[in-house]
Amino acid sequence: MANEPEEHLAICRFCHAFCGIRVTVENGRAVKIIGDRDNPLYHGYTCVKGRQLPAQHYNPERLLQPHKRSAEGHVPIASARALDEIARRLTELVDAHGPRSVATYAATYAFPYPAGGAMANAFMDALGSPMRFVSGSIDQPGKPVAVALHGRWHAGPQAFADSDTWMLVGANPVVSKWGGIPQYNPGKRLHDALKQGMKLIVIDPRRTECAEKALIHLQCKPGEDPTILAGIANIIIGEKLYDEAFMQAEVEGFEALQAAVAPFTPAYVARRADVPRDQLLAAARTFAGARRGMTTAGTGPNMAPRGTLTEYLVLVINTLCGRWLRAGEPMPNPFVLLPERRGRAQAEPKPPAWGYGEQLRVRDLTDNAGGLSAAALADEILLPGEGQVKALFSIGGNPMTAWPDQLKTHQAMQALKLNVSLDIKMSATAKMADYVVPPKLGLEAPAISQPNEGIWFYGASTGFPEPYAMYQPKIVDPPGGSDLLEEWEVFYGLAQRMGLELTFAGERLDMHSAPSTDALFELLCRGSRIPLDEVKQHPHGHIWNDPSITVLPKSPDWTEKLDVGNPFMMSDLAEVSSEPVTDHGGYAADMTFTHRLVSRRLNDVYNSSGRDIPKLVRNHRYNPAFMNPNDLEALDLHAGDVVEISSDHATILGVVEEADDVRPGVVSMAHSFGDAPEFDRKVFTIGSNTGRLTSVERDYDPRTGMPRMSAIPVNIRRGDQRIARE
Repeated sequence: MANEPEEHLAICRFCHAFCGIRVTVENGRAVKIIGDRDNPLYHGYTCVKGRQLPAQHYNPERLLQPHKRSAEGHVPIASARALDEIARRLTELVDAHGPRSVATYAATYAFPYPAGGAMANAFMDALGSPMRFVSGSIDQPGKPVAVALHGRWHAGPQAFADSDTWMLVGANPVVSKWGGIPQYNPGKRLHDALKQGMKLIVIDPRRTECAEKALIHLQCKPGEDPTILAGIANIIIGEKLYDEAFMQAEVEGFEALQAAVAPFTPAYVARRADVPRDQLLAAARTFAGARRGMTTAGTGPNMAPRGTLTEYLVLVINTLCGRWLRAGEPMPNPFVLLPERRGRAQAEPKPPAWGYGEQLRVRDLTDNAGGLSAAALADEILLPGEGQVKALFSIGGNPMTAWPDQLKTHQAMQALKLNVSLDIKMSATAKMADYVVPPKLGLEAPAISQPNEGIWFYGASTGFPEPYAMYQPKIVDPPGGSDLLEEWEVFYGLAQRMGLELTFAGERLDMHSAPSTDALFELLCRGSRIPLDEVKQHPHGHIWNDPSITVLPKSPDWTEKLDVGNPFMMSDLAEVSSEPVTDHGGYAADMTFTHRLVSRRLNDVYNSSGRDIPKLVRNHRYNPAFMNPNDLEALDLHAGDVVEISSDHATILGVVEEADDVRPGVVSMAHSFGDAPEFDRKVFTIGSNTGRLTSVERDYDPRTGMPRMSAIPVNIRRGDQRIARE
């Protein structure tokens, strides 16, 4: 007899937003997802991806047991035996080549599973390898590096909730759930803010969902974000719209900044970035003339040339206008599952931005505030000699579609002596792995919201806008007959087999008796402002407001200041102003290319995840090349035509789609699509990989190693239309 349906409360872990959801379970299977209206942060919100969690959990393409590569292809292998073999091969590699020969790459799907990432780091600590890479070093290392150069305001930024203006630079949080508007029901938050009179400013080559609601939309040429931001800073300084008292008390470098932005006059910026002069002036005056509000940048500008400079200028504009919390103001989020944070109204000491830690063997790259450069990892695998990476663990990531310079990445995946992918399906990377170890999914293991609190430490981001937390127990068992491990179990099991002692969150683990996930959560939450046990008493999640926690005054005799004139950034800005201005814009303008390819987010997929779920790909499974109708007409192209998109490095195929929200001269495509080169002609089913157009050896940030991955100069020409019939 079938059991009656049951409803459970859970945390959606399809992406980083962690929405509170209700899960209907029938006969041990999740069958329906809706938003939890009683959740105090999300108010019933969940996106189309989250509502497809059952399809993700029970997808026919999901791997339910580990696989090992053989001459006949990938074949199933028991998890215990897979760990035995991996441990043996790791031991041999470390004995022969040292611990640096082992690297980890923790990516998008490592974030929602904090015990896994922490255990992977504990394993690498015990092994003695510094070679740890994260996906943040691919798309936005400029955020933490810019903070290290400018300085962090200890109390934090002003909150979105009580701001009367906001400026989004290449960010579309309604879709991306990132970049400024709190990602926790962002559509409602933006709607409420606009209804209350917020003046929204958007700088973006696309008329995005956010740009459509903006008071001012600067639809600029791609890659000109530093130009526009420097121009806005110049206007604020020239018209004395800055917070003079705050600048005198808390800021250094003003004179250097004033000189550096002087060339960026409204006329110059209007011509170079192709934005109306009056709109530029209005944007600067509107933002600076408001009472409260921040400027924030999205992934696109970070992936474009000079992403670090863009992020630095974002901080500069916020500082010019004094948009940081002051003594006596409420702390928006003093944390819940982390130790209590009582911010002070003062600048923190500046940490080193780069030049410390591990020295990579290519391009003089070192560790930096954004982490070791994942853009250099393929070279570390391919370059012979002492320190060569021989083994790679990909944790919740898909390097073949995410890393820049896909052709080099393809070579690197083939060159590895041990390639282990922790993935739920045979992704482009998993197909090339020696072992694929599939993990449990979000409803099959306990969860905590703590990772989103930790976002506060990344760049100038805020994480949860209120002191919210939630715990989720396991909701369903994995499918019958499956052999799945949580990510942390993989690294704990390897350590056991290799005789390693692990220290997790400061605690030595018992290497004979494995802990539970809940026990690991207790260690991660040790010393938290609110005990995890108390959080568990609120199944809908809860906001632990405490009006007594306010911003503390500056410490007596405190001398640290925010720096708006950092010499490295002022030098970069001088390079921008010295570039020739052409009809194609400034940075590395090349008249031999007719278009600029920019990155974008798609509402129905999350990087390379979701494209195997039917209801998320009702429109298409591929990666459309969105272009302005005038461009299509000029090139005699029509929606659905196959085109060749060529940079100075490589060529990919694309399928064009008409989009009047994209400015002429721009091609807008999503990141992390496609597969290995041999599958290129399946462009209508797997899409195209824009990372292939990028070389990691040219046009890269010399401090972070990140190459140009957006605003890429390209040419477009008609491709082989027979591909559509293949």
